[in-house]
Amino acid sequence: MNQTTRTQRDDLRSEARLVRGALNRLRQDLIVDAFAFRPMLPLDDARLSGWSWVPQRLRRHVRWAPHVVLASVAALVFLATTSVMARSGPLSFLITAVFSFLLAAPLALTLFRPVGAFWLSGGALGFAALAYVVTGSGSSGYEIGFVTHTAVMVLVVLRTRPRLAAEMWLTTMAGAAVMVLLAPRAISDVAPFAVLTVLVLVPAAAIRAWREERQNVVETQTATAEERSRRTLLEERALIARELHDVVAHHMSVIAIQAEAAPYRVKDTPPELATSFSTIRENAVAALTELRRILGVVRSEDPDAFADSDPEAPQPTLASLDSLLESVRGAGLVVEAVVTGASRPLPQGVELSAYRIVQEGLSNALRHSPGAEARVEISYVLGGLGLRIVNGKASRLAKPSPGAGHGVLGMRERVQMLGGEITADHTQDGGFEVAAFIPVTAAQGTAGEKTK
Repeated sequence: MNQTTRTQRDDLRSEARLVRGALNRLRQDLIVDAFAFRPMLPLDDARLSGWSWVPQRLRRHVRWAPHVVLASVAALVFLATTSVMARSGPLSFLITAVFSFLLAAPLALTLFRPVGAFWLSGGALGFAALAYVVTGSGSSGYEIGFVTHTAVMVLVVLRTRPRLAAEMWLTTMAGAAVMVLLAPRAISDVAPFAVLTVLVLVPAAAIRAWREERQNVVETQTATAEERSRRTLLEERALIARELHDVVAHHMSVIAIQAEAAPYRVKDTPPELATSFSTIRENAVAALTELRRILGVVRSEDPDAFADSDPEAPQPTLASLDSLLESVRGAGLVVEAVVTGASRPLPQGVELSAYRIVQEGLSNALRHSPGAEARVEISYVLGGLGLRIVNGKASRLAKPSPGAGHGVLGMRERVQMLGGEITADHTQDGGFEVAAFIPVTAAQGTAGEKTK
């Protein structure tokens, strides 16, 4: 018996908590800051996508179309109510105008204070119902109040959140119950109104819920795309760090070797000079150690990121371009290579990045434009190196490639690292073009020639 009583008591407490929670939500939604300023924003570009036929000058005004429509409807309701309920005499006309304003104003007020518009519309409807109950006349204003109040509730739901549909309906029905107690004959008007509002508010709440869900999906997709781009950028930077490590390590090794051998090439080397060369060598060795440590940090999250490549193999340069072209031709891509200008040695970092850009451009052509022809242009110009990789339109359908879509990001990262410029966009014939320029100063070119 005690156990049964305890269970019943717990059930009652749970039900009481549910009721308190529902009342608290009702208070937060309809009472707290009921008249807070919540303006409806103009239409954004996504919603104006179907208005491309509108001239650009007028499109900025189209953004305010919902505001104009609601204000116009409110004005029409005011005029219609005034004309229907017009009475002779200035006092009667003034009362009619005030009442018509109270019925029409909430429609426009939903643009700025939606919850407050509900209370104002409910008050106007209650005033019309009271006048109808007391005097037995004014049924036209009473009916118009029903219609406008229903429209206001629909607009509030579309502007706020779906659960307000149930809260406003219950609040309105509570007021209607009071009116039925005062005038039982009003039940014949309240019952159809209750059914009508349910039939209207349920679709409005469903539309609002669908819009919120769609907005959440768009936000999730946007965040996912940004995270994917950020992760791809980090992976590309790790790859660049791995490759540049080999280039910089080569130069630092040359410095260390030259500094160690220099004292033996000079007879009777002064102690100060020998000490300086020793310091240079120690700093070069320390720099190499730090480079390896930094590379280890970059690769620590994915130690197998470069498992397919030989870490001891030299990094590719433009001299290896012929073998790259042969490999892509073997994969089915018809590619033509054109070199303009006097070929000259370039810094290893520039040659490595140029090779990778050409490699990525041809890979994208293979992946996204099967059956198309490609052209590679390498221009040795005064002040730098120009690259252009262009392919035509695909002759057959490209297969889905889950890992694709971030090659341009890596190319742009390489070019920007070297202080260059790059453009990548579709061509008019449906192909794709990548054009880059990597600056190379005369001093850099001379240093590159000496290291080769």
